[in-house]
Amino acid sequence: MLNKKTLNLVEIILIIAFASIPLLFTLPYRVNIFLSWEGAYRISIGQLPFKDFGLPLGGMYWVIPAIFFKIFGPQMITLIKAQVFINIVSGLAFRSILKSLSVSPAVSWSGILLYCISFSFLNFWPGYNHTVIVYAFVGLAFVVNVIMSESNRHVIIKCILGAVFTVFAFFTKQDGGGLIFLLCTILLLYNAWIDKKWKLFLLYNGSVVLFLFLIVIIFSNYDFGYWFNHGQPPHNARFAMSDVANKFFGESDWLKFYFFVIIILSIGKFQHFKSLILNKKECVSLLLTLGILCMAAIFQITSYTPETGNIFFHSFAFVFILNNILRFLPVNLNKPLAVIILSLGVFMWWSNLFWSYMQRIFIKDTVVEGKVQYSATGENVVGMHNSRLNNSNDGADIAALQGGWVNSNLKTLRKIKIPEQTSKGIDRLLNMDVIKSKKGGKILNMSELTFLAAEIPYTPEKGTKFPLWYHLGVGMFNREAIMFEDRIAKNYYDIVLFEYLPTLNNFYPFRVRDSLMTHYQKTDSFPAPRSTNPGTIEIYTRKE
Repeated sequence: MLNKKTLNLVEIILIIAFASIPLLFTLPYRVNIFLSWEGAYRISIGQLPFKDFGLPLGGMYWVIPAIFFKIFGPQMITLIKAQVFINIVSGLAFRSILKSLSVSPAVSWSGILLYCISFSFLNFWPGYNHTVIVYAFVGLAFVVNVIMSESNRHVIIKCILGAVFTVFAFFTKQDGGGLIFLLCTILLLYNAWIDKKWKLFLLYNGSVVLFLFLIVIIFSNYDFGYWFNHGQPPHNARFAMSDVANKFFGESDWLKFYFFVIIILSIGKFQHFKSLILNKKECVSLLLTLGILCMAAIFQITSYTPETGNIFFHSFAFVFILNNILRFLPVNLNKPLAVIILSLGVFMWWSNLFWSYMQRIFIKDTVVEGKVQYSATGENVVGMHNSRLNNSNDGADIAALQGGWVNSNLKTLRKIKIPEQTSKGIDRLLNMDVIKSKKGGKILNMSELTFLAAEIPYTPEKGTKFPLWYHLGVGMFNREAIMFEDRIAKNYYDIVLFEYLPTLNNFYPFRVRDSLMTHYQKTDSFPAPRSTNPGTIEIYTRKE
């Protein structure tokens, strides 16, 4: 028989172990991680969102990495340490939800294992589309615990904490925060109706409104209405029901499958709708799972990068389905063998996530993709590996074109690899006379090399008119582009770093580059540290 205390301890160890895996490796520089570093760095040196830099999101995403910067220093590896903590919190929040719903121990274990493999394990680096879900699930964990609690102990505090983390989620990213607020409100509304007590519903919603109001009032003096994206110009709204419908009915096979199975199981278990409504635990579990699926269907539209951003729904659906199916089967799950079988099943289901690493150990692959393969007798072999050939250079490996990836001597890049040509280019930059003679001078860094603020060092420009990042139409707008162009025309900056990404739509504004080419001189260039959408770091100085 399973020992529940032992299994509880093993679940926590599992969560911590999976979260800590990234600390064991030297990792390549992550595309777009520059934003995580700069936001955390700015907050760690005392700057505040909206007051010192503008951004279309809230600032809560950078709070945890900023705290880790203060403790461990502003290194890229510190972001991974912060993500370890975030993943541990994420796993514990999911586990708390399962415990509140009294999920059977074996199902709970397999659900946590799936959550760690499918959701946490994918996120080595911090990302706001992931952090918003973590804050959301912490808030949801408090709300579900309050609803399912049989005692009144600490329910007020837990309800307020649920509201606090909902607000944290909203000021990390609006879509995730708004969706989890809606889900928690529905659950509390049901709880109020079934228990005939409205205190918790009013307390949660009142707390959320109060906290939102206070934050908006505090930052309203700092151009908050311009920067914070709630669909108003110059921002563009990303939500459209037509997009949700197209994505759901045209793709989303797993979501549709889960909806179908969950509804069938619910109909089969409860012949009468009233019997389901009056069963609090079953109804909360059903509403929660369906709510998570709806949330995932919308989140994949509003937060479409990365494509796995909404993958959290698998764990909730899996637990609900397994927990209900096993009630119809004569299977005793309170045995170690059952846990082992469930664990192996989860590993087999999600083997694609770790097989790419394991196959290097267990399989010696002699096939070179894109090259003609011949048999031992010299015959042309037609098979899956060479049915189509790529005789052009379009598919050339970007890392190879950049000369491979190496460890850098920079303190901020300890245990992080970057392309060799990027490393050499950074060395040339740091040895430029204009850098050596004017450390802390006027530098505009429109590139992914934001960590140079700590290496040179210099203080990033701050104020209500300065954006945190430079994606035109997302992180900055024409107002800011005009400001930078005016400064460039007046030779305001000692040196400008600009990243040219010709295949991305104004990820760094092309119009600013045009101004640089007119008023400054390009003195150097080298490959950007990217594994996708190759780019070039260009160095501009004043014309002599």
